[in-house]
Parts: sequence; structure tokens; C-alpha cells
Amino acid sequence: MQKTRIGIVGYGNLGRGVELALKQCPDMELVGVFTRRQPEKVEPACIQTKVMHIEDAEGMGDKIDVMILCGGSAGDLPKQGPHFARLFNTIDSFDTHAGIPEYYEKMNQAAQKSGKISIISVGWDPGLFSISRMMSEAILPNGQGYTFWGKGVSQGHSDAIRRIEGVRDAKQYTIPIEEAVSLVRSGANPQLSTADKHLRDCYVVAEEGADKARIEQEIKTMPNYFADYKTRVTFITEAELKRDHSAMPHGGFVIRSGKTGANEENSNIIEYSLKLESNPEFTASVLVAYARAAWRLNREGKSGARTVFDIPPAYLSPKSGAELRKELL
Repeated sequence: MQKTRIGIVGYGNLGRGVELALKQCPDMELVGVFTRRQPEKVEPACIQTKVMHIEDAEGMGDKIDVMILCGGSAGDLPKQGPHFARLFNTIDSFDTHAGIPEYYEKMNQAAQKSGKISIISVGWDPGLFSISRMMSEAILPNGQGYTFWGKGVSQGHSDAIRRIEGVRDAKQYTIPIEEAVSLVRSGANPQLSTADKHLRDCYVVAEEGADKARIEQEIKTMPNYFADYKTRVTFITEAELKRDHSAMPHGGFVIRSGKTGANEENSNIIEYSLKLESNPEFTASVLVAYARAAWRLNREGKSGARTVFDIPPAYLSPKSGAELRKELL
């Protein structure tokens, strides 16, 4: 069996998760990890993993089938995405929802020019939850859809806080507001604002002498991340963060409530949920599945950007069509 050759750009929690996920996929092999740090100072999870500097990726177009981009959406992917799309088939987890249309256009232009496939905004939200929203809306057009996240650590939002001047480290938890969840599950179809549905709970380690009032204000007014939410900021020590906030759980649910029948007399509720002990490891597993799809599409001569809406589900599986029909249909 010819294995799909994978590269990883960035080696934080997500990159490490991809490295581990690939070990569970016998149809794939990891060529190496590419980092901006000094390679010799990076300790991969697997002793056999090769670590190289990010600049070394330029000359490896014939050695890597798909490059999985594991940088953050706030500062890394807007630059790294188009750059690597000119060289490789790529997968990324760009998760700034409001910026997805613009990011798609940039990635599509780069990938079409290079003849490669770039699947963007892959993960569980955006990603699997996006598919659930689309399918439930198509099935129950006369209804209302809701998405709740958490309780859990948001990697993208935590990364956005860490980029604020004066912040040493941070963790951000997204917490559904229970009253809103109960109301939705009852089939009441309430009109809920962003602030009605979630609390964003931030735990921040500030640099010594940093202006905490300014940091809190920057967090609470950050567009696309916190400005539209109820946001709570708590300053703690580095030791407290390590002791109390080292785990990376997350999850959530997509609910659609809709009516069917001649007189709309029947209520129907679709709910899709996830409960994750490791947000980055699960997200990494989704990225790896879509890497399989990207390579298949490119071998068929396809190019340009794609989202999860555009990928046939069968392309995610290592099984053949006959196996899928027999075992899972």
C-alpha cells in the first residue's frame, strides 16, 4: 500500500495531536514537522519524528503529499495558508468564522495557481458542526438552528489572548448558559443573542508590571472573539494556571428544532453533540481524515480551495466504496 506522505507545520498542541493521530492511520506516514523554533530544541512525541526548520519545507514539494497547517488563526494562518498553498496540498483549521469568506478567496487563488487542493476551516467547529448545521437546515427548513460550545478550552481564543501585549499565558473557557440550552431543547425556538447563549471565561497570567486593566479591556473588546459575548477575566499566577488549567477538554452541540406536517403540527428536534477530553487531539484527528480527502481530490486533477461542505464523506475513509456499503451503510 502506497502511503500518503504528511508534513506538519507548527508544533504546538495541535501539531503534536496530528503527530499522534497519524500513528493510528496505517495508510499515512509522517515525513516531518516544520517549526520556526530551532529544530534541535523541539522534542516530538515520537522519537522517530524528524523536526526541521520551517524554511526547509520550500524544497520538499516532491516529498510531501499533504501539508497540515497547525498555526493559529489570529496571526499564523492568514500568512502561512496562502504561502504553503502555493507549494503543497494543505489542510488547516482556520476558525475565525467572520474571516472565512475572505480567507477562502485567498486560499483558492493560491491553490488554483499551484494546481493543489487546500481544504480550509477543518475541525469540529468550523467543520463537523458546520456540516450538522447545513444538513439539519436542509432537512427541517421550517425551523430554527442553535449552536452551543463547551464547557471547554477554546484554543483559538486562548491564543488570541496570549498575543495581547503584557500577557504571559492564558486559557479561555466557553461555557453554555444552561437556561438558554433548556429553552432550545424544549422546542420553544427562542430568539437568542450571542450574549444570551455563552459566557467566555478567561484566566490570564500577566507579565510582571503589566497593565491588567488595559489587558482586560483589550480582551473584552476584541472583535470576532469576545466583543459580542459575556466575558469574565480573572488574573491568576503561572503556578495556578499550570495546576488548575492544564487539561484541554471541549465539546458542544448543534440543535435544530423544526415543524413538519400539513398544519405544522409535529415538532422535530435534531441534535448532534461532542464531548472531548482533548480538544487539540480530536481536532487533529479531523484534520488527518481530511488530509486523506485532499490527496484523493488532487490525484483526480482537482485544484483550488474547498471547505468541509465540498468533500464527499467517503473520501475521508481509508475504506473502499464496497467496504463502506457493506459495513456502514
